[in-house]
Amino acid sequence: MNANLIRSVIYITALCALYLSMAMFLPALVDLYYGHRDWQVFALSGFLVGGIAGAAALATRGPPPAFNKRFGFLLVNVLWLMFSLVGAIPLFLAEYKTSFAQALFESISGITTTGSTIMVGLDKQPPGILLWRSLLCWLGGIGIVGLGLFVLPFLKVGGASIFKLESTETNDKPFARLASFTRAFLAVYILLTIACTVAYDVAGMSHFDALNHALSTVATAGFSTHDASFAFWKDNQAILVICTIFLTISSLPFSVLILLAMRGRLDTLRDPQIMVFLGYLGGIAVALGVYHHLRNSVELDDALIHSFFNIASILSTGGFSSDDYTLWGPFAVMLVFFASAMGGCSGSTSGGIKSYRFVVMFNTARAGINKLIYPNAIYPVRYGALIVDADTQRGVFLFLGLFLFLWVLGSLGMTLLGYDVVTSFSGVLTCLANVGPGIGPIIGPVGNFSTISDPALYLLSLLMLLGRLEILTVLVLLTPIFWRH
Repeated sequence: MNANLIRSVIYITALCALYLSMAMFLPALVDLYYGHRDWQVFALSGFLVGGIAGAAALATRGPPPAFNKRFGFLLVNVLWLMFSLVGAIPLFLAEYKTSFAQALFESISGITTTGSTIMVGLDKQPPGILLWRSLLCWLGGIGIVGLGLFVLPFLKVGGASIFKLESTETNDKPFARLASFTRAFLAVYILLTIACTVAYDVAGMSHFDALNHALSTVATAGFSTHDASFAFWKDNQAILVICTIFLTISSLPFSVLILLAMRGRLDTLRDPQIMVFLGYLGGIAVALGVYHHLRNSVELDDALIHSFFNIASILSTGGFSSDDYTLWGPFAVMLVFFASAMGGCSGSTSGGIKSYRFVVMFNTARAGINKLIYPNAIYPVRYGALIVDADTQRGVFLFLGLFLFLWVLGSLGMTLLGYDVVTSFSGVLTCLANVGPGIGPIIGPVGNFSTISDPALYLLSLLMLLGRLEILTVLVLLTPIFWRH
């Protein structure tokens, strides 16, 4: 491994840690304003991390190497590991007592926008720690979109396939310069957050709740300031509708949102993955709402609002809940279970398998079946008007195979640690797909991960990172060839 490459990775990581340390002073100021002593924890953590990061940046400053795949893979993994560890420091030192495994799990859950939590009594927690959790989600969302739009395309992993398809021709590129695209993305991301905050505030949330939930909603995370999550406002249909709309918007590719907002390009909405995502979101939500209405004698409009909210939350991997949908009936449980793996669109803050992979898999299967009838004919696999190359097809099926393998392996690990089958399968799935709540009485929509043991939390934390980094980005570091000079 090239020494200059490692030095550059440390330098960039130190700079990012320095920025993250500055963010710690926001919850410090909030706690100081409300007179809670946790402000000292956030201030001390900010100075400590900032000092170490600043020294590391000065010690490793130098000319960067050429950006190659080895550099990209190593940088992505080290960055997300650093974010996870640094984010856990104030959580571990705060007045709310946690083990290091719990603090790390909470930090990773935030930075990967998973939304699973070990914290209870959120309604009575100091504002600083609640704001820090929301900030981790929001900052993680920026990193996720940046990863999906700028880094993975170069590494040809996960979102790389669809971004390559979106930008094959020069005329289709969102912007000619990366800097312009980055500024446009940040502008759209911040404007969405502001709009969501104002909408929540007008609909009846307190100012603090509106800000925290907007940070978490736009990042499609799931951290709330209340143990009941959105069930705290279950009778306020306006709040549920607002959240459903913003979760859905944030599940769309940000490249499309940027073109739509900045250039009025309505034609970008014809992206096949958007149509597929909106199609299965609407289909599942309507089916679940009608089922809930007929089986539980709930008013149809109320059933549909709660159904759309919870399905949008699951498919976007938002992780919020407005009701215990596991009590709606076995069909509801089965729908939610399978929806947990599906996810939103590539280039968004959502997780899961993602809709573009379903498009590629369906068209690949159709072409393969047609070839069984006419073996000598040529049936190209298409994504809209574009042809999907063999490498992209192979990457899609490789990801799906590894996703299923890790799901089974992780579930076996959870059962080995003493957890029942439902908790094991749903817990591993919700972490690997970065969804948030699982199924069952322990980690279901009205439960949390507070009673999960430390060894199990370490396992689930690893799965959250694997799922967020598209699996292959992490596993490539385990191959001997990666470390050869």
